[in-house]
Amino acid sequence: MTRRPELRFLPLIPALLTVAVYGADDVNVQAQLAELKQRQAALEARLGQGAQGAQGAQGGAASHLRLINLSFAVQALAGASTERDESIRNLQGGAHEPKQRGFTMPNAELAISGAVDPYFVAQANVIYLVDEEGESVFELEEAFIRTQALPYGLEVKAGQFFTEFGRINVNHPHAWIWIDQPVINSRVFGGDGMRGQGVRVSEALPTPWQSDILVTVQNARGETMSSFLGEGEGLAGREGAGLETDTRNLGDLTWSGRWGNAIDVNDDLTLRVGASFAVGPNASGVDTQSLILGGHLALRWRPAGGTRGFPFATWETEVISRNAEVDEFTDPIPGDVYAADTLKDWGLFTQVLVGFLPGWSAGLRYEVASGSGDSVGGRDADPTRDDRTRISPLIAWQPTEFSRLRLQYNYDKADHLADQDAHSVWLSLDIIIGTHPPHVF
Repeated sequence: MTRRPELRFLPLIPALLTVAVYGADDVNVQAQLAELKQRQAALEARLGQGAQGAQGAQGGAASHLRLINLSFAVQALAGASTERDESIRNLQGGAHEPKQRGFTMPNAELAISGAVDPYFVAQANVIYLVDEEGESVFELEEAFIRTQALPYGLEVKAGQFFTEFGRINVNHPHAWIWIDQPVINSRVFGGDGMRGQGVRVSEALPTPWQSDILVTVQNARGETMSSFLGEGEGLAGREGAGLETDTRNLGDLTWSGRWGNAIDVNDDLTLRVGASFAVGPNASGVDTQSLILGGHLALRWRPAGGTRGFPFATWETEVISRNAEVDEFTDPIPGDVYAADTLKDWGLFTQVLVGFLPGWSAGLRYEVASGSGDSVGGRDADPTRDDRTRISPLIAWQPTEFSRLRLQYNYDKADHLADQDAHSVWLSLDIIIGTHPPHVF
């Protein structure tokens, strides 16, 4: 009797179940699973061709073994602050951060990914959260396809996805090290991060180290494009009169790029360094544009022979600036006139995290953000553009790859606050059910 080709993978079923139960974060297991997926996808393609001729004789379609990564990540928060809830919402600019005293459920994410065939992989992320008003919010965060068989190191991604700018913007909330995203990211990319519909092309460069260049074009409209056309609300309170938001040519889209490098300094030390940009029209005038520039540097020390990746130490820094052209604007109620200008905003964060015992880590993050140019009502009173400093110590316990507890304290000093400073403490519980792609350093 001829052995069916699908049965070749039956001996591997126990290994696949082991990965599904115990996680796939180990690098060797991930590499083996990736190779298995490629072999299985190639076999399915051959079987599909043969099945087309056999369906008429057999009266049915061939059955296939398909590998799909399915996971559900949930984050629950509790905490307190010296500020009232309304003020906390200005301090915590991210959409998936604590927005009130007491309890918050800022993120629950269903992630689905897998190989389509030998040429494409696909991924979708659907999120649910309960906002500060107690209302349920559902979003299609990402849904895209990505090539895996192009020559010359090329790769194409198309669909709805996070803009690959720097290191933080592309990460989903459950992958953040700290409970909240950096202040400058909230100001420049908005509470949900910069993401939209478009196409990204990348190429791996022929260097002795890992190096790649990415170029992305996306729609400039939508609530997640806050530095660009967004929903037409303008920047710093300046709404452009008679603004045309239709896409007439390539200049009405948002263009971005990133050059990233990963260098293994030695067996224990890895360096990542890169630069990013994004440019496109904004909603603060006719033919006005925003230009965002950024640079990042990250260093990780992880000696061989550790337990579950411990001990380790990481240092990460990112700098972001935005220059936004704005037309003259008249505030209709007091009648104040604000001259045409280029609003400048900038900020940085630097953070250190040390894994000192298996499952235990502690860190410290320092942030500063500032700018120039007038907001409507004054920059000092604008929580999205005032001078701001934040210091955040953190301690985390991760008993397994599927659960994590984090305790974080925030000291905020900001011009828009009545008392100039604020103190907040947040406790976060994160869990993941199912298999999830590993988070790359």
